[in-house]
Amino acid sequence: MKLENIDIDQTIKSVKQMLEQETGLSPAFKPSLQLLLVLITLLVNRLGLNSKNSSKPPSSDPNREKLKKPKGERKPGGQKGHNRATLKKVADPDIVEVIKLDRSILPEGDYRELEPEPRQVIDIDISKIVTEYQAQVLEDQNGKRYVADFPEDVTRPVQYGLTVKAQAVYLSQYQLIPYQRIEENFLDQSQIPLSAGSIYNFNEEAYDRLEAFEQIVTSKLIGSNVLHSDETGINIDGKGNWLHCTSNDQWTLFYAHPKRGHEATDEIGVLPHFKGVLCHDHWKPYFRYDCSHALCNAHHLRELECAWEQDHQKWAKNLQSLLIEMNQRVKDVTGALKSDESERYREKYRQILKSGESESPPPDEKDRQGKRGRISKLKSRNLLERLLEFEIETLRFLEDPNVPFTNN
Repeated sequence: MKLENIDIDQTIKSVKQMLEQETGLSPAFKPSLQLLLVLITLLVNRLGLNSKNSSKPPSSDPNREKLKKPKGERKPGGQKGHNRATLKKVADPDIVEVIKLDRSILPEGDYRELEPEPRQVIDIDISKIVTEYQAQVLEDQNGKRYVADFPEDVTRPVQYGLTVKAQAVYLSQYQLIPYQRIEENFLDQSQIPLSAGSIYNFNEEAYDRLEAFEQIVTSKLIGSNVLHSDETGINIDGKGNWLHCTSNDQWTLFYAHPKRGHEATDEIGVLPHFKGVLCHDHWKPYFRYDCSHALCNAHHLRELECAWEQDHQKWAKNLQSLLIEMNQRVKDVTGALKSDESERYREKYRQILKSGESESPPPDEKDRQGKRGRISKLKSRNLLERLLEFEIETLRFLEDPNVPFTNN
């Protein structure tokens, strides 16, 4: 890595060599310098992380340049075959306005009327609709009153209707519009006063009503052949939480929980009963579930890029190219590869990892120097061991047409 035209990696390597050759340093001072070099190396490596070699988002890349798209052959605008959003005529318009000809400007003669030439204008009418329910009241000869039953959801003298509630929840939860802006929208557009407290209550009511729908989504996900799982950190009331996402190609379940691991996924209730293929990013708690697994190769590509850039591992670059080639080949055949072709790719995969064994060997016990516990490994070595151990899960996309290359 270079920083302001200084080769940081080479500089650290030179300092390490000088330390090894230096014999006049005290036994306490030399380990201190070595520790500082380790810390400097870690900090420098962190500076070199970006969206292409780690899980950092592109927005965090320093001085990122917005790449221009290459000029294509297609003309601007909608392309042939795409789903158009063109307006279509309505068979039964709400309002019909007949436009009469000014006969005074026509030449003299006899005219017969043909079918009119129609043009439609599709518009919206944003207005307040007030429905008043008047319950009939009867009184018998003894003065006892009998009142007709109001609809079940009409419980107050004046209340908001379901359409108002649904629209407020939609703007709040889907369009992510702040409460105050929603208040302004209803007051400006429909002259309906609405408070932040009411919007909050509408959201709570919608949450309660969605319990049955959540059970449907859960059952659909449990019965899937392939599932995708991931989690990301979120902030709820100033506290860190995790938003867990479990999905297939048709259904998605989001679930917020204070914990990231199996305590949360057990509570969600999908993975403990799932028996298909679970695609994920190698987060260890997922492996405790009794199902098949497929690992996200988008994560592998970024980790391999990091191993090449920071640890200069040639095997990592070679494996990155092979994975991209495999993915393209699966796309070309629009499905799974035949077993003989798949095995050829697997053999190439193993050969590259075998070359990585000599390029990135395990820690030498001689380096222990009296320390207890495990000797730390390079990230690239950990990646190498993981790819060796989880070959089946990494390459499952080769032979299973339902399993994608990535978890995206």
